[in-house]
Amino acid sequence: MTDAEIDYSDIPPLSKSFFRKATAPWPPAKKQLSIRLDADVLDWLKSQGRGYQTRINRILRAAMEGQPARSSRPATHS
Repeated sequence: MTDAEIDYSDIPPLSKSFFRKATAPWPPAKKQLSIRLDADVLDWLKSQGRGYQTRINRILRAAMEGQPARSSRPATHS
């Protein structure tokens, strides 16, 4: 199928207000940090092939998105 053959008639046109609201960048910005992992966990992640840091991020994102939404309140440090 070519692009010209695709039927877009059921998709509403996007207005200027849509693009004004569409400001969230994706993917979110990354932050560099150091973490300590069990050696066997790190070995397993690396054994899956290139991109183990991306895999760590995906695993953590899946865990985060699987949690119920919490009300936002400032973090407290002891």
